[in-house]
Amino acid sequence: MDSFLNAWRPLVLSLVRMVTAFLFMQHGGQKILGFPAASRGEFELFSLIGAAGVLELFGGALLLVGLYTRPVAFLLSGQMAVAYFMVHHPRGFWPLNNGGELAIMFCFVFFYLVFAGGGSFSLDRLQRRR
Repeated sequence: MDSFLNAWRPLVLSLVRMVTAFLFMQHGGQKILGFPAASRGEFELFSLIGAAGVLELFGGALLLVGLYTRPVAFLLSGQMAVAYFMVHHPRGFWPLNNGGELAIMFCFVFFYLVFAGGGSFSLDRLQRRR
């Protein structure tokens, strides 16, 4: 069973990276484009929300295709840690009560990708082959 699961590990890693990036990009799309959900406020590029939207949309796009996976994942992991402590933690200790579960989950999935890389289906892997 272990050999079967190990054989699928690089593919599943790529799938986890792509799904996470796609979900993350939606937050940036909401902030910048008002899509797929209406923006919660007016978008200002040179603000914390603006910077977050750019990182979410464009950083997520880089992760989606697996380009510069490790440095981008490191940056996004840090962004999510800052977002948690600036926005959610002041509302209370427990993530379920302060609405911070998603920020923590993104933070640690991105942190994992720093060490795991992009998987078998990534532009990083294509660049390494050349």
